Amino acid sequence: MGMEYTAIITKDEDWWLGWIKEIPGANAQERTKEELLISLKEAARDIIELRWQQAISELKSDYEEIALAI
Repeated sequence: MGMEYTAIITKDEDWWLGWIKEIPGANAQERTKEELLISLKEAARDIIELRWQQAISELKSDYEEIALAI
């Protein structure tokens, strides 16, 4: 199941800048809009994975994963 997020992007002189509205810390800057969108996707995936790993490492017992549609 894929989630959709909102990329906020702008051009500042020679650079494209952007961030993911729903994921604090997911930001990037690139020379082209296409490269920026790729970098933002990678940043979002990396942050989500890191937060998941941190949450799992803090568990003191077994856990269950359940798909939740929102």
